[in-house]
Amino acid sequence: MPRQTPLDKIRNIGIMAHIDAGKTTTTERILYYTGRTYKLGEVHEGTATMDWMEQEQERGITITSAATTAFWTRLNQQYRINIIDTPGHVDFTVEVERSLRVLDGAVTVLDAVGGVEPQTETVWRQADRYGVPRIIFVNKMDRVGADFDMCLKMVRDRLGTKAVPIQLPLGSGELFTGLIDLVREIEIVYDDETMGKKYVEGPIPAALKDKVAQMRHEMIEACVESDDAILHKYLEDHKLTEEEIRTVIRKATITGHVVPVICGAAFKNKGVQALLDAVVDYLPSPVDIPPIKGHLPHHDATHAERPAADDAPFAALAFKIMTDPYVGKLTFFRVYSGVLSAGSYVYNSTKDRRERIGRLLQMHANKREEIEDVRAGDIAAAIGLKDTRTGDTLCDEAHPIILEAMRFPNPVISVAIEPKTKADQDKLGIALAKLSEEDPTFRVHSDPETAQTIISGMGE
Repeated sequence: MPRQTPLDKIRNIGIMAHIDAGKTTTTERILYYTGRTYKLGEVHEGTATMDWMEQEQERGITITSAATTAFWTRLNQQYRINIIDTPGHVDFTVEVERSLRVLDGAVTVLDAVGGVEPQTETVWRQADRYGVPRIIFVNKMDRVGADFDMCLKMVRDRLGTKAVPIQLPLGSGELFTGLIDLVREIEIVYDDETMGKKYVEGPIPAALKDKVAQMRHEMIEACVESDDAILHKYLEDHKLTEEEIRTVIRKATITGHVVPVICGAAFKNKGVQALLDAVVDYLPSPVDIPPIKGHLPHHDATHAERPAADDAPFAALAFKIMTDPYVGKLTFFRVYSGVLSAGSYVYNSTKDRRERIGRLLQMHANKREEIEDVRAGDIAAAIGLKDTRTGDTLCDEAHPIILEAMRFPNPVISVAIEPKTKADQDKLGIALAKLSEEDPTFRVHSDPETAQTIISGMGE
């Protein structure tokens, strides 16, 4: 099957945030607008598609990071966006680490009332460590006490980053009606009756003209240095086209010099389409980031790299194992280079084993679609991998490589557990083995002195 989406039209993004900043709701809306879900799910009704484990729907939080594919058309070009929903709770740090490892870019969702919260700082630092370019989405602009300027100040002070607003909110709290796009210099007002699907574009209100002009000037000044030719033009005649402004913001974002800030209210469906546009415009495709580096098996000093291309040798990283009630073990992996077909063999260089890929699935939140092959830059799930664990490298046997593994923190809490009856002993053993397969921070050992089974992990 030939490639359907060109590499530069793919975006692998994660959505990261503090608890309750509206991460899953934002993802839900993205899936709704990209035509993947037909009815909007709500977290507090327990019907959100990204939260598909029962425990998540009960608690209204996201535990596992599901990888979902969506399509978005921008300026008559179709883009493929692979979204990895990452948990915001501190107990799940390892899930976030794992997701960041396989992303090309990220959207950080902030609560417009709370601003930068402690867990935001944690995930921000993790993303810094992996050098992931990001944009900030200031969500919940419709809440009482929402303050866009305060959020900007907090981002600059606490995260120490060069945050550049590329949109301004129109009103806040109950009066939040839409936003001003600084790049195109227009206002966008969302229509409440059609759930924000329709919106009206108009000229900027006179009262805001000066502020918009100043913010736009600051935005261009902050980014224009990223492209010499455009900088030269800007210094000579101070006028840039929309296209040129997008180019410099994109370059500055991908190198990590600036972080574009946009705003909206996902729950009220305001600003979601603009968020998708920003993802396509400013976050990197697999070809915009440096090729992934690794080393040869048994030769830690011999480094190798894999460029994002279909004709390069196959290399992928398994970033999540899930046990599914219908198909058994699902291994989610990100392909960095080459092509893998269903039914073929793959070499697990970390474990030094050959494995057969039974079937390949593409995930759409909780629906699955079977595919024949998966190509560079894509994310898919495989059925049939027996020995593969989180962080293992899957590659071409003729060209082995080990991509750097992920670092996992040590457990912070330990509990002794015992089965209620002797008959449950085996069941308990099987269940614990499954858990430790899925989560590398979950450890099981038996205490030699008390003969108890001790489990340790990142939280209760």
